Amino acid sequence: MDRTAGGLADRILGGWTGRIAGNMLGKPVEQGDHWSREHIDTYLRLTGALPLTDYLPPPPPGATGFELRPEWQRCVRGRIDGSCRDDDIDWSILGLHLLETYGSAFTTEQVGREWLTRLPYLQTFTAERAAYRNLANGLRPPLTATYDNPYQEWIGALIRADVHGWTSPGDPRRAASLARRDAVLSHSGNGVYGAMWAAAVIAAAFTAPDVRTALEAGLAQVPPSSRLARTVRGTIALYESGLGWSAALDELAERTAGLGWIHTVPNAAVLTAGLLYGEGDFTRTIALTVRGGLDTDSNGATAGSVAGVMCGAAAIPPQWSEPLRDRVSSAVFGFDGVGIGELAERTVRLATLTP
Repeated sequence: MDRTAGGLADRILGGWTGRIAGNMLGKPVEQGDHWSREHIDTYLRLTGALPLTDYLPPPPPGATGFELRPEWQRCVRGRIDGSCRDDDIDWSILGLHLLETYGSAFTTEQVGREWLTRLPYLQTFTAERAAYRNLANGLRPPLTATYDNPYQEWIGALIRADVHGWTSPGDPRRAASLARRDAVLSHSGNGVYGAMWAAAVIAAAFTAPDVRTALEAGLAQVPPSSRLARTVRGTIALYESGLGWSAALDELAERTAGLGWIHTVPNAAVLTAGLLYGEGDFTRTIALTVRGGLDTDSNGATAGSVAGVMCGAAAIPPQWSEPLRDRVSSAVFGFDGVGIGELAERTVRLATLTP
């Protein structure tokens, strides 16, 4: 890693830019029970977009069965003018505000306080909405995660983890510890392990020589017998066996069948495969990850964050960064319209305080 201030700043800006670009790439097809891997590739062939090297193209006139999410007109190729609002980005922004307000010694109760103060209830989903409701009804952690919450192992905590990795460059253990304290407000088991793993992978990406090393550093921070760890290790083994990306995902889908498209474990498999088969190339990494299906915008965001940290903002191809116009739409109170560069600068100030 370039340990100069400029090198760190470029890596963190790369993380923010990559997260937002990957999120925008996956957002139009975020409906895993409809937009399967095969259906996404059919759409890309129909629109002449394979290989995928840019944001998704708009649907051709008269196409049926290929309805994109309602926000598609703001997040497809040629129509992007700044980022769309999305919870994957809101959580990164709220996490940054949390660390600015309380520092790295924040408590889980303080995480909940910031949710209630800064984020509207209807802009939360699944486990986060259940925890938010529990908070409003006076429950305290860890009961906020376990009471009347069937989504405890879904992907929500993982998508909140990036800022803990960005502010812990080269220190995956610290990143995982921060992410755990955040995650237990709303999640348990593999839901928490997913957040710890993702934060640790992102922290390791600052110094790791390659993606495989970063993934292993993430695995070192979670229980080795957990289903999450076993699935990530299994994905690595399939990659190392020489099996192709599509065949590997077929095998992983069988191994994780029945968990649903928003559960942490199958999404960790898709994300791991995208990172490995992307082989360090930013465009290939986010394209393969989104083409993998399931929670496409969340997986694209995390893959973009890891790849962006590893390559730095200056190396992200302009077709991904320029349409974002250095502007973020956000439901977090006080942050709508904030610049990506400003978010990165504020993150750098926290990261440089890490011992």
